[in-house]
Amino acid sequence: MTPDARNAWLRTLGLTVAGLAISGVLGMATGHFWPVLALAALAMLGWQHWQLGRVLHRLGARRWPRLAGKRGAWDELDRLHDRDQRERRLRKRRLLEMLRAYRAAAAALPDAVVVVERNSQRIRWFNQAGAKLLGLHYPADVGAPLVPRLHPLPMAQWLASGRHADTIEVASPVSPAVRLSLRLIPYSENLWLLVARDVTRLLQLEQMRRDFVANVSHELRTPLTVIHGYLDMIDPDEHRALAPMLGEMQRQSQRMARLVEDLLALSRLESADGAPVEERVPMAPLLDTLRREGLALGQGRHRIVVENTAGVDLWGSAAELHSAFSNLVGNAVRHTPERGQVLIRFRREDGRQDGPAGEAGGVVLEVIDSGMGIAAEHLPRLTERFYRVSNSRSRTSGGTGLGLAIVKHVLQRHHARLEVRSRVGDGSMFSCHFTAARVRPPDPGASHPASSEATQ
Repeated sequence: MTPDARNAWLRTLGLTVAGLAISGVLGMATGHFWPVLALAALAMLGWQHWQLGRVLHRLGARRWPRLAGKRGAWDELDRLHDRDQRERRLRKRRLLEMLRAYRAAAAALPDAVVVVERNSQRIRWFNQAGAKLLGLHYPADVGAPLVPRLHPLPMAQWLASGRHADTIEVASPVSPAVRLSLRLIPYSENLWLLVARDVTRLLQLEQMRRDFVANVSHELRTPLTVIHGYLDMIDPDEHRALAPMLGEMQRQSQRMARLVEDLLALSRLESADGAPVEERVPMAPLLDTLRREGLALGQGRHRIVVENTAGVDLWGSAAELHSAFSNLVGNAVRHTPERGQVLIRFRREDGRQDGPAGEAGGVVLEVIDSGMGIAAEHLPRLTERFYRVSNSRSRTSGGTGLGLAIVKHVLQRHHARLEVRSRVGDGSMFSCHFTAARVRPPDPGASHPASSEATQ
């Protein structure tokens, strides 16, 4: 109880006691003590009920006039209630101002924002961009089901994923030429936030970048072929003074040719639509090919070991998978010192080496080298185009900086993932993880050696 309220209550109590005391004195003076005291008590009780009636009337009418200069308990009640009402109105005004500001900000966003009820999937609210990008109409679509309003977009299955829904790219129902990126954000127990962003320009720029890289790479092939052909025609024995320069020019032209080929391969992967060519990829011959390619690249300076304990084949594009695996083996050979070892291991994800192939889970192809290793801060960026852990080491090894980018795109097209483990001084392990959907039983007519080892 506040001091003012306590003083008002004590003052009202004092007046009540004083009134009863005066009534008692008058009753004794007139010889009718109890009747006079009872009448005085009834009068005071009636006054209290009258004051209570005034309070109830003001509460019902929602009018509470500000009173000043009165010090009784009922007057203090009027004052306190008036203060609470003013503070409540002030808070309500501030909340309304904040709500209007938030709605104005959401309405001004260039992205479409739609508030959706979680259980019924009905539209609660949307901004102006929602009408522009998604074709919603106010107020007809407020309270309407979202899925029929955004037909023919694949919304039902996507909304069923809830908070686990991935970002998807679809054509706008307003214009098929407009591409939208849809994201679902659960921000309360009962409400979802659907955010649609126009990514048409970004996709056009990305396509322009891919076309530019592909066109430039294609145009570079002809002059490089001419330069390389003329260099091959020059006999270093006839021009001994120019022999070092001719050798360096040949090495650099070959490196440039490899770079152009990798750019073209990466451009083809990025611009390819849909799934890759579906065919059986016999792993035993492919592993043997990888071993021979590693031996040729290392020129007898490395030990190449192949372990095939999976006993299954893969399903996908043989050319793309060979390109990805070959890049991994090539990187391992280039970054492994002389007399080092490169292990190519193909095994089941669960570690089993027997049992029917139909019961097997996923499989993994691992390329493990005994090189110098990679520091942890470089691992997240290894698949970026032209990312160099060490420029000097990359130039010495002859890499183009695009191999791991090609590996990433190939695995993405096969719904697989790349995992990299490395520690400085302990070598590196690159693992390609394939799901059970990519596993096929081996061809009965093909041989599947468990392991092989070769040096040259």
